[in-house]
Amino acid sequence: MQSSLHRIMVALVAAVPLFVGPTWAAQSSQSRQQLNADGNWKFVLGDPADAQAPSFNDEAWRSVDLPHDWSIEGVPDAKNLTGSGGGFFPAGVGWYRRTFTAPESWKGKRVSVEFDGVASNATVYLNGKKLGIHPYAYTSFRFDLTADLEFSKANVLAVRVDNSEQPNSRWYTGAGIDRHVRIVVTEPVHVSPWGVFLSTPEASSAGAKVKIATQVQNESADSAEVLVRTTLLSAQGKPVGKEQSPLRMGAGAHEEAAQEISVSHPELWSPETPTLYRAVTEIVQAGKVIDRVETNFGVRSLAWSVDKGLLLNGKSIKLAGGSVHHDNGPLGSAAFDRA
Repeated sequence: MQSSLHRIMVALVAAVPLFVGPTWAAQSSQSRQQLNADGNWKFVLGDPADAQAPSFNDEAWRSVDLPHDWSIEGVPDAKNLTGSGGGFFPAGVGWYRRTFTAPESWKGKRVSVEFDGVASNATVYLNGKKLGIHPYAYTSFRFDLTADLEFSKANVLAVRVDNSEQPNSRWYTGAGIDRHVRIVVTEPVHVSPWGVFLSTPEASSAGAKVKIATQVQNESADSAEVLVRTTLLSAQGKPVGKEQSPLRMGAGAHEEAAQEISVSHPELWSPETPTLYRAVTEIVQAGKVIDRVETNFGVRSLAWSVDKGLLLNGKSIKLAGGSVHHDNGPLGSAAFDRA
């Protein structure tokens, strides 16, 4: 049984694509770069002093790729404070470090690091400077790197993960940077992080109204006049609606553009037909697209009735759920997409 389990674990991990090397793996458009930062990290289980310092020697640390859960690598022991809810696996404190160079093309841009989740109590440093803390394991967070980036020498991104306070839940939490990490590079004027919100207040097979709220940031020292342009695409990639709104922004301002687009004869989302549309949001300045974000969404109506319960697209739908937590069995809490 143990041999079979080991083979399953090796096969699953081997199937996960890894991005390694000194450069970021890019998934980018011309105006916005989203760079995969899962590869080429150094890790140590423990809490060495000054591990955030660029001069710290991490050569003896393990090389790991994210997502990573160090807890599942440990040996269960009844003495471990995680208790039965945590499978008696070890917790503790661990450090991650990633050394990288900032290309000249990043100058004048806004550069941020986004974490999909860290379990838990993450403290993030860049080149020895503390950027901030995120205590919760199950929410995404980000920090701006722009002001502290070095262009003449290597940069060091360091993350201290403290999951030592146990027990901290009634289920297995894992420990480490257990979800994806990316670097996001934008122009100073750009769509705010997680800044596009879509809703379909009216939706039927005859037609739908799609409401779009787009938050835009101006992180430059000058005022800006831009167009917020939204194009809706069908599941087949065909344009089905477009709207654009002018936006005047002061230096350092955050503004929101509210739009509404009508769609004729939409394909409605349901569990049986989970059709997704795409909203392509573009920020246009002086005729040039300076930012672009895509958001998937479903066109559907939701309502609640005392007599009929939850109504999806006008039809009663029954909800059946289970207590399914975030771990992947022998893979622990590491959020491998394939698993």
